Amino acid sequence: MTDFSDIQTIEHDIIIIGAGGAGLRAAIECSAQGKNSGVVCKSLLGKAHTVMAEGGMAASLGNADPRDHWKIHFRDTMRGGKFLNQWRMAEIHAKEAPERVNELEEWGAVFDRTKSGLINQRNFGGHRYPRLAHVGDRTGLELIRTLQDHGIHQGFDVHMECTALTLLKDGDNISGVLAYWRDSGRFVLFKCKAVILATGGAGKAWHVTSNSWEYTGDGLAMGYNAGAELMDIEFVQFHPTGMVWPPSVKGTLVTEGVRGDGGILLNNKNERFMFDYIPEKFAAETADSEEESNRWLNGDTGARRPPELLTRDVVARAITTEVKEGRGSPHGGVFLDIASRVPAELIKKKLPSMYHQFKELAEVDITKEPMEVGPTTHYFMGGLRVDHETQETAVPGLFACGECAAGLHGANRLGGNSLSDLIVFGKLAGTGASQYVDSLSKSLAINQEQVATGIREATSILNRESGKNPYLIHDDLQTVMGNYAGIVRTEDDLKKGLTELARIKKDIEQVKAPGASQFNPGWNEALDLSSLMIVSEAVTMAALERKESRGGHSRLDYPGEDSEGLKYNVIVSKGENGMEVRREPRDTPPQELSRIANASIDDLEAEVVRERNNG
Repeated sequence: MTDFSDIQTIEHDIIIIGAGGAGLRAAIECSAQGKNSGVVCKSLLGKAHTVMAEGGMAASLGNADPRDHWKIHFRDTMRGGKFLNQWRMAEIHAKEAPERVNELEEWGAVFDRTKSGLINQRNFGGHRYPRLAHVGDRTGLELIRTLQDHGIHQGFDVHMECTALTLLKDGDNISGVLAYWRDSGRFVLFKCKAVILATGGAGKAWHVTSNSWEYTGDGLAMGYNAGAELMDIEFVQFHPTGMVWPPSVKGTLVTEGVRGDGGILLNNKNERFMFDYIPEKFAAETADSEEESNRWLNGDTGARRPPELLTRDVVARAITTEVKEGRGSPHGGVFLDIASRVPAELIKKKLPSMYHQFKELAEVDITKEPMEVGPTTHYFMGGLRVDHETQETAVPGLFACGECAAGLHGANRLGGNSLSDLIVFGKLAGTGASQYVDSLSKSLAINQEQVATGIREATSILNRESGKNPYLIHDDLQTVMGNYAGIVRTEDDLKKGLTELARIKKDIEQVKAPGASQFNPGWNEALDLSSLMIVSEAVTMAALERKESRGGHSRLDYPGEDSEGLKYNVIVSKGENGMEVRREPRDTPPQELSRIANASIDDLEAEVVRERNNG
């Protein structure tokens, strides 16, 4: 057996892979529990996708509207997720989000304020009340700043520009991580007792995406290879509003806060088209009253909550339809207009990032003219299957939180729920991993054969005399996913997609990156391809299995929701002969939670008032 004693080895109790909001909050909690913890991040500390969540974090603080309550937030989350959410995760999230937001304030987060000095909150799609605590349109950036500034004093180590390759196991238990330093190309071995995956999704499997280069599904693939299950992976959120021009920034996110603060969507006929796409059932359930519902359905532009704030799946499909039917903007999107509705100085004050983003990247002054926007791949509702209380996967010692964990969002995520998801379940993952480490009764060893295999697979890319170009393979994969597993899907397209992915998989097996391992971006790109392939195949196979349209999964050959679709989750796991997909029956929902989610809004609001009056 090869001797790997010369490989750099670093020991921690717990390794957290990913330094976004979920990973940092988990690390803070691990340190608070007295664990020796290390954060491994693919890029630099602070370069996290959390900063792209601009509009705010959802929590029923009740500062902007005192009628808000965790039960109503829970109800909105379940309905937004088309009732496919994990019930207890949605409950925990709604109950604990206010405490986690207030905690951030204690740690130094500088939120926008109401006139009375409370944390201000804004409207967002799918939320009944203004619920998003925000910092202009830079809320995610403030969240990361706060967690970093607080976290660096908590005693955990940060290993930057270090990419995790393989999870190592001693029997069934996680015992370490094989990784490499991106600058030198040298391998590093992290010995640990538990791993928390907080690596986000895999938006880079599509061409048009708000995600940057890091989002290649690393945690999803590592967990899958280690024996964890993927759940609800067919549900991919296409954010309705990404930039569509110029091509260099196509897909860059345009925050929902633009619509939350008064922006409206228009087609090339200057028609406010979203009134034509309001689901009648949704209007009746979401509007403040029957009168308000009728105003929506009758196209009354004076309605208090505009149809532009319908859930993201509805708005994304509406924009796609307008473009396909010839009513799109010159560059293949639609127009988002806030200039005609909000004073210029207020736009600059409330949406400073959007103002500068369009001014500098597209030479558009959003205080004077509309933006061109269109759907962009944004978020994975599905991910690694976890226990709702501990965030542990099916693999002992392996935990997941944030976007790479499934359960909270069901078939569709409400805007603003991502940031509160990170801090609620990041904390729970840290607690769960710490308790697991405390419960371990045996010492764990590193399996050197696993290390040897991981190194051999990584270096084979450099040692081939010839092979495929990794950048061309990635471009090919993105084209296939866009063509066959995009916003709308059919059985024929998904089957064609699987055939094409099988072809690309053979190319990945023969990928070649010229040069040495030091400072070699081609090697870095080639190493990402295996993760992208696993996630792409899982999404496509799961989408083929779910024969209905629900939330972020739209089948043209199975339009509309099927009542049977609520009775199962689609589970993807690694079998002896490759990837396996199955339907797993869902548990009966807790009676009280089911009652809350299905209650009429009037009855639930009355119930909340009674609770408050009774102390």
